[in-house]
Amino acid sequence: MIDKRLLPLALGGLAIGTTEFTVMGLLPDIAGELKVTIPQAGHFISAYALGVVVGAPLLIGSSVRFPPKKTLIGLMMLFCVFNGLCAAAGSYNLMMVLRFLSGLPHGAFFGVGTVVASRIGGEGKQARSIALMFSGLTVANLAMVPLVTYIGHTFDWRWYFGIVAFIGLLTLISLYLWLPDLKGRENASLKDELVFLRRKQSWFVLAITAIGFGGLFTWFSYITPLMTRVSGFSPDSMAYIMILAGAGMVIGNLAGGYLTDRLGTDRTTTILLSAMMLTLVAVFFFSGNKSASLALTFACGALSMSVSAPINIMMMKSAPGSEMMAAAFMQAAFNVANSAGAFLGGIPLLYGFDYNYPSLVGGGMTLIGLLICITYIRLYRRTTPLTS
Repeated sequence: MIDKRLLPLALGGLAIGTTEFTVMGLLPDIAGELKVTIPQAGHFISAYALGVVVGAPLLIGSSVRFPPKKTLIGLMMLFCVFNGLCAAAGSYNLMMVLRFLSGLPHGAFFGVGTVVASRIGGEGKQARSIALMFSGLTVANLAMVPLVTYIGHTFDWRWYFGIVAFIGLLTLISLYLWLPDLKGRENASLKDELVFLRRKQSWFVLAITAIGFGGLFTWFSYITPLMTRVSGFSPDSMAYIMILAGAGMVIGNLAGGYLTDRLGTDRTTTILLSAMMLTLVAVFFFSGNKSASLALTFACGALSMSVSAPINIMMMKSAPGSEMMAAAFMQAAFNVANSAGAFLGGIPLLYGFDYNYPSLVGGGMTLIGLLICITYIRLYRRTTPLTS
């Protein structure tokens, strides 16, 4: 049975996932009304990502002394306000500012939420609790993003931000009603929270995330031309293919939490990175077959979210006393992985190679992440106890 105390965190993940990913499908609609080009409208994605990176250390550092419940409520209030204002934005410049501001609570929410979920779960169930928090993010990709994209395209793109703000409001209510009151760290400071950056262990985990998991974004960034031009699916099929990938994310996220509690973070992360590498290489070789490409789409979706629980716990192990800030930095690392995967995966395309080649680049990135992970385990396995 799902612990009701974790539902507010999952609902927050649903809201954040919906606002982060829906914009990609509505760029033409937003660009048309704001009288900018689609590439210019793409800057709204970058502005949000920059807000995630900037907001994580600033908001965690300024709120670490407060009880987690109050912090999460405050972060979700900011989320609701800025997304609600996006619905009324009438110019490119104003939308850029509001997208940046709406990204600020993202990393901090998941940073605090990861630590809260691990405390609620307790020993032996920490990974599953963290996975349940991230289940909101996976459900957003499976159901909310396609639904809200359809609503925004059919009626008005401003409905997108209104729906996101409404989900944020529901999250606020559930946080108030169901999240337990956990103690804050009254004597903590921003300097204390940033101490983990002096530890080599932390940089190893950030590198595993930014490089190793960046490999999957080489696949995801170019999934539409891969499936239509290489696998031979019609453009109309992409909605169903994305739902298949979203279903993989939901199942993979929960499976990753279960495996982590059973096998431990080190073994699970190593297994999943190895599976990612092999799956991306398989995408390169077998995407020409429709049945194989569908199976690989589901597998890549599952692997993309299965790592959330083990890698976040690995980060907390490497940053005792700074777990919230470290977990927030993980969100920045995932955004770096997103950008790096899209950029590096696009290089073969510039030289005229087909759309299955980005996944080959991704396989190489994941191999590097795997080697970093193995090095980390050998160096620090016995020196990074997890503190709650």
